[in-house]
Amino acid sequence: MLIIWGLGVFYHTIAQGAFFCRKCGGDRRYRRRAGRRFITLFFIPLVPLGKTGEHVQCATCKTRYVTEVLRLPTAAQMERALPAGMRALVSVILRAGDPASPAARRRAIEAVTGAGAQDYDDAALEADLAQSAGAGRQAIAMLGAQLQVHAREWHLAELIRIAMADGPLTGAQRAAIESVAADLGLTQAQAVGVITLTAQGAGQS
Repeated sequence: MLIIWGLGVFYHTIAQGAFFCRKCGGDRRYRRRAGRRFITLFFIPLVPLGKTGEHVQCATCKTRYVTEVLRLPTAAQMERALPAGMRALVSVILRAGDPASPAARRRAIEAVTGAGAQDYDDAALEADLAQSAGAGRQAIAMLGAQLQVHAREWHLAELIRIAMADGPLTGAQRAAIESVAADLGLTQAQAVGVITLTAQGAGQS
């Protein structure tokens, strides 16, 4: 009688969800799978051996990725985070200056609509300003976590331009900008650099 022994790796699904698949180029369902080696008999697993680690597999194209891919934002998460984060950012900077300034408010609304909230208007801005000062910190942090450094700096520069819409930066505005920079994940040195370059570009020191 011929007995066929062997070694094989068998996987089981330990989690499922949505992620951004680079090969598909969009959000897809995934399976997070863990593997273990087995001694097999006629290709049937009998004796468990060591674990082989985990991977993420796209349910559509079947491409396998390392589990770190799940740290990347999905397209849907980015779509929600951009306008929510920008709304929180403009609220912070307007509170630190003159919330009634027509020039600053106009630029703030343009920044939010440019981030994807097409129906954002003066009434929506007023509602955001009526919230507590710390209400938007989580939205800012979530935005920063999903952006590369240069994109965080761009958003901070946009915030500075809103603050300067009606005059030079005040001490309170600079302090607010540095606080926001930290929430975005930028260092104080990076924040100072963005403030300096943006102010110089606007002809302010």
